[in-house]
Amino acid sequence: MARDTILKEQWELLVQKLSSQFSDGDPLELDAIIYLVGVQELGQYHKKYKKDEKINLMHIAICRLLEPYGYYEFEYFDEQGWPHYKIKEVLPPLKAGEQSVLMKEAIVGYFLEKEYIQ
Repeated sequence: MARDTILKEQWELLVQKLSSQFSDGDPLELDAIIYLVGVQELGQYHKKYKKDEKINLMHIAICRLLEPYGYYEFEYFDEQGWPHYKIKEVLPPLKAGEQSVLMKEAIVGYFLEKEYIQ
């Protein structure tokens, strides 16, 4: 089976599973899933986040998701428990579609690693 077909199937399975767990079945969009990864990585689940904190959660998620690709490296946790990453390599310019595919691939890899999907 082609790599793109496998990714598409895994992505659809992940969206379905996360949507049923977190949004009463309404399909979650890419940004919402990135946000969930950020909350997972921070580990502070039962907290209301302000707008700037939500943006920071998405940044944490993107760093964590792109870490296996060599773009970021974990540095430390600050006194509030927030993870910090440093840039190892600048992302190359990508078209919107290419960004989307990269993020979906990274998210699927993350949830495979966490054994949330198979």
